[in-house]
Amino acid sequence: MSTVLWCLAAAVLITTLLPLTNSVNWWIRMWDFPRLHIAGVALLVFVIALPYAIAFKGALMVMMAAACAYQLIQIHPYMPWARTEIAFSTAPAPDVEVSLLAVNVLMENTRHRDLIDIIAREDPDVLLLMETDARWNDALESVLSRYDVTKSHIADDHYGLIFATRLETINVDLLWPKQDDTPAVRATLVAPNGTAFNFIGLHPRPPVPGNDTEARDAQIKDAALMTQSSERPTICMGDFNDVAWSWTTRRFKRYGKFLEPRVGRGMISSFHADYSFMRFPIDQLYVTEDVKLVSFNRLESFGSDHFPMKATVFFDDNGGGDSDR
Repeated sequence: MSTVLWCLAAAVLITTLLPLTNSVNWWIRMWDFPRLHIAGVALLVFVIALPYAIAFKGALMVMMAAACAYQLIQIHPYMPWARTEIAFSTAPAPDVEVSLLAVNVLMENTRHRDLIDIIAREDPDVLLLMETDARWNDALESVLSRYDVTKSHIADDHYGLIFATRLETINVDLLWPKQDDTPAVRATLVAPNGTAFNFIGLHPRPPVPGNDTEARDAQIKDAALMTQSSERPTICMGDFNDVAWSWTTRRFKRYGKFLEPRVGRGMISSFHADYSFMRFPIDQLYVTEDVKLVSFNRLESFGSDHFPMKATVFFDDNGGGDSDR
């Protein structure tokens, strides 16, 4: 029993300490994701070890308690009992609201009709689709035709992207940030009440074999710097392939002065849709303080490994109507 517990304890310590290096190696940064799981293993080792006489028991207990506490501190803001960072607000009228829908479709997913039904039902003003290849583009032609403006990069490498909106558009561009070959969207749109705002859509590469995170981290940082120099309200959405509590995302929030609706409301995990025991909040929504948030929620599965994420906002210079619910 002593050997088994010490092996588990070593795994907990290694996976807890590795991310502290802030290395860009994928096999290190991947341990940013399962912090809740690592805390659970640390707690399990602590509890199992209580009744046994094992070698260096005191040291093991202290290390497991410390590792568990550290991991829980990292994810604490994303627990439902934490303090919220942004209140839900009530728009003065439904016709001033802006609805946004971001969906990683999973390129291999063939349930096109299910997503078409979701888009038709939700009828978002701004639509961001990721992993769109030619087959997805063709399947969605009828629903995309309802939008006045579309911008797309169709690709078969899991990094295709489609942006569509019915809002008045000042500009919309696809960008290829430095060090990365995956596109990002930068648009300036006009809300129904006449407020111009920025929309940024991201889908950098994940930390998996062959993909270190240097390019991903740079793309996320660059998106924050775009906001830093802007006087307009800004919304950023997309599949960041990074958890909300990572140092990269915390830096992004700090640089861009973003607020996050997940804080104080639970993880609202978006990936992996097929495995409830292994889900993480990697499809993100961030807004600047001059954006009023009406709602933020996860929609139903439609065959992708990601859940669709929807938000409704409005812009009110007078800031009326706040009510956390």
